[in-house]
Amino acid sequence: MIVDPAMPVADIATRHPLATRVFSRHGLDFCCGGHEPLAETCVEKDLDLDQLMAELEAELGASEDSERRWDQASTPELIAHIISFYHEPLREELPRLELMAKKVQRVHGDKDPAMFDGMLATFLAIQADISQHLDVEEQTLFPAFLAGSNGGETMQSIEAEHVELGVLLRDLRTLTKDYVVPEEACNTWRGQWFGLEELEGAMHRHIHLENHVLHPRMLKA
Repeated sequence: MIVDPAMPVADIATRHPLATRVFSRHGLDFCCGGHEPLAETCVEKDLDLDQLMAELEAELGASEDSERRWDQASTPELIAHIISFYHEPLREELPRLELMAKKVQRVHGDKDPAMFDGMLATFLAIQADISQHLDVEEQTLFPAFLAGSNGGETMQSIEAEHVELGVLLRDLRTLTKDYVVPEEACNTWRGQWFGLEELEGAMHRHIHLENHVLHPRMLKA
C-alpha cells in the first residue's frame, strides 16, 4: 500500500505530489484545508474509500518517479520552483483568460446573465487578488524567507488571502456548473471553461506547496 488512509489529505499530497490529480477529480481540498485523515474525509464527502485508494495506487504506481518531492528540496530551490512553475505562468495566463472571459460574457451573456456576469466578476476578482499576491510574495515574503525570517504578519496575511482565493475558486466552479460545457458552446466558451478549470488546479497545487511545505518549514526555522 503506497498511501496510508490514516494520513491527512495534505500530507499525502506533500509526500505523493501526483495524488493531487486524484484529489482534484473528486473535489478534495488539499491546499487550504486537507488536515483531516483521508478515511475521515471520504466519509464526510460520501466517497468510496476503497475506490479512491485504488485510483491513488494506480496513479502513483504508474508514475511516482516523475514528480519531485518538494518537501525534500532546499528552500531556495522550492521558492525558485514556485516562481518559475506557478508565478510566471500565471502572469502570462491571467490576461489571456481575461480576454476570453470578457468575450464569452459579451457574446453569450444573454443566455444566462447570472452565470456569465457572475463568472466575469468572480474571475476579475481572482485576477486582481492573485496579481497583488504574487508581488507581495516575491518582493517581501520570499526575500524574508531566504534571509532566514518566517515573514511574521506577512505570512499570516498571505495565508488569509489563500483562504479567500479558495472561496472565489469554489464560487467560480459553482457558477460554471463544474465546468460542464453545453453542446452548443463555441470554441472560445469551451476554451474559457477549460482554462478556468486548469487555473483552479494550478492554484490548488500552488497554495498547497506554500501552506503545507514552505510556510511550516519557515515557522520551524
